[in-house]
Amino acid sequence: METEETREQHSGFASFSSPSSRSANVVPLDWSPDRRITRPLHCLRWLENRGAAAVASCSFSVERLKFVDNAGSEWKNVEERFHQIVTTRYGGRESVVKWSDFGTCIGMGESPEFAKQLLSALRGERKWKFDITKDELHKHWCRMTDPCFNSRTQLFFDMCDGDMDGRVTKMDIKQLILLSASTNKLLVRHEEAELYAGLVIQLLDIEKLGYIQAPQLQTLFKLSLPPAASAATPYRNATEKEPMLKAEILFRSQWRRAWVVLFWLAICLALFVWKFIQYSHRTAFQVMGYCLSTAKGSAETLKFNMAVILLPVCRNTITWLRRHRGISSVFPFNDNINFHKLIAGGIVVGVILHGGTHLACDFPRISDSDRSIFRQTIAARFGYHQPSYTQILATTEVATGIAIVVLMAIAFSLATKWPRRQSPSLPRSVRNVIGYNTFWYSHHLFILVYALLIVHSMFLFLTDKATEKTTWMYIAIPVLLYAGERIFRAIRSGSSDMEILKVSLYQGKVLSLKCQKPEGFRHKSGMYIFIQCPQISPFEWHPFSLTSGPKDDFLSVHIRSLGDWSYQLYSIFQEAILAGAKQYPKVYIDGPYGAASQDHVKYDIIVMIGLGIGATPFISILKDIAACENCRITKGPLKAYLYWVTREQSSFDWFKDVMKEIAETKQKQSVIEVFNFLSSIYQEGDARSALISVIQALYLANYGIDILSQTPVRTHFGRPNWFNIFSKLAQRHRGARIGVFYCGPFALARDLEKLCTKFSTQTTTRFVFHKENY
Repeated sequence: METEETREQHSGFASFSSPSSRSANVVPLDWSPDRRITRPLHCLRWLENRGAAAVASCSFSVERLKFVDNAGSEWKNVEERFHQIVTTRYGGRESVVKWSDFGTCIGMGESPEFAKQLLSALRGERKWKFDITKDELHKHWCRMTDPCFNSRTQLFFDMCDGDMDGRVTKMDIKQLILLSASTNKLLVRHEEAELYAGLVIQLLDIEKLGYIQAPQLQTLFKLSLPPAASAATPYRNATEKEPMLKAEILFRSQWRRAWVVLFWLAICLALFVWKFIQYSHRTAFQVMGYCLSTAKGSAETLKFNMAVILLPVCRNTITWLRRHRGISSVFPFNDNINFHKLIAGGIVVGVILHGGTHLACDFPRISDSDRSIFRQTIAARFGYHQPSYTQILATTEVATGIAIVVLMAIAFSLATKWPRRQSPSLPRSVRNVIGYNTFWYSHHLFILVYALLIVHSMFLFLTDKATEKTTWMYIAIPVLLYAGERIFRAIRSGSSDMEILKVSLYQGKVLSLKCQKPEGFRHKSGMYIFIQCPQISPFEWHPFSLTSGPKDDFLSVHIRSLGDWSYQLYSIFQEAILAGAKQYPKVYIDGPYGAASQDHVKYDIIVMIGLGIGATPFISILKDIAACENCRITKGPLKAYLYWVTREQSSFDWFKDVMKEIAETKQKQSVIEVFNFLSSIYQEGDARSALISVIQALYLANYGIDILSQTPVRTHFGRPNWFNIFSKLAQRHRGARIGVFYCGPFALARDLEKLCTKFSTQTTTRFVFHKENY
């Protein structure tokens, strides 16, 4: 018997609007066993009218129907793999390979079942499971790479023709659909495959013979491709501009960061030089020399940096400052975390200089200095007793300093990339005790650090003057501001427990929470909130982008389980649903807070790029634009592109309703263009995805629904070619200023930023890159 859990796994998601558990089987289209194509002629006319343009412009060209990938397109690569298998398995004694090695030889090793079907079609015999010689392999390779399109479509037809009688029936097509779906990691049920096969037969079998032949399949391939997005009418700005120099692009994109960093460095340098010169004229200089000046100069920069490091994490203040366009145009608020890290690096340098010169130079010189010089200079500060090195280490000043360094070292090391993200390169025993939670808790050692810093600054070897004990002057305002923010957050979040309206669990361990919007809660599209679950921890707060629009009367977030806290959150909600609990676990929110995507209102044209769950910041933006009744009057983008790249077909369920809502109104479609990319499917042009592409085009033409995303938005195969995408955008929007917003892994961020610079320098279109960075 099929359980609730197994039905949930097959359906792709389970949606819950009440504490009681219920599951829903999801079919990639409005399916029914008795459904028939009611518009076959309409479908054919659509394909005929648009097929020519598609073949010319679509990224998938039927003339590139490939049975081998790039690694197998050269015979020498196939031959090399053949010899490698022969050498490895037979020690070079044989000159044949097993039939099961055919896929590996042609570069299709990760698709063994498809390779078997292909070999069966190439051999054209019922008994085809025998060893392959090199000559036969070369003959098969020549046929697979035949430049003649009809020859390759005939080979594809032979793959469908299971009984090799020259006729392909509905059952033959169904079997190849299931094989193609499995090869591309798609979930297609037998009923769905039968419907798709019937779609092809009803369309092509005009004479109702119950089968089709090779020429009909060739016609279908030539006409079944939808037009590419690149065929859109070019948009030209009224005032064309000349391409900018690279130096100008760098200046325009980096000047805010540059002036802030240079100003910070200038202050640090000025403070260091000031104290360095000051202590070079003190009597203690005769004992410790330039070591003393270096230590005191670095100490002054440490005071400054220990104050400034709190400012970038005063999120409420930054969110408030973002609202003032004049201020936000000068300060790079999107880089607040990066600046926080930069200052932390400055503190590390300061600690090394200050602590290092004291321990390695100043203290040994004090303990080993000439007694007469000691008495004439600094003896009064030590009670006229020249201390030993050990006695100096035991003083309050040094003990607190060492304690501060130890606590800083712990917090700093656990905040680096590898421990915080539990890098697989670290030993398992280490990974078990590190992670985001460890980073979060260790970072709160700063409370003890600041307390020790005040004590450390009150006990100085060389002065009793209150005017020189200035640490509290540096840190007072930032500490009070930060403490005020934390108190304000605690009060606000304590009164903002979320009244959960709906919980949805999706494949990929994604949790969607839809909650009542608290009274007085106002946010802009692109903002994020912090979420706390007392059942997991009363202290941990984690940031998540809002996926609800500003005009919605609810708040929604989509949380993917990527860490220990999010796994626990998913688990407790799953358990509550399965147990039929009357109430959901309590959750508190804090926010909203500003993010980089808020800047989308500064541009007439925006490009949003989200990888996987990284699409969440842009969903609220799409909702906001779609909710606009007259986008040309209301302040905001005149054109918005969303490129969403995901590995799993089930990911489309996360925002399916939003995509349908966007596609419903023609006016909204003219403003918003959405491009879905499913990277688990082989690139368009690959024989392994060819039949899926054909069915996708047919169903979209007849019913207006994409079979992969279950929305009117067509899904593209494989990973995007970003160079081509930016090239088409630059051509379409000549002379325009385009905001590019990205949320995803850092590696692609660097590539996208380089492309923005490249096309800004080589075309009249200027691309401005922004990356989400909470």
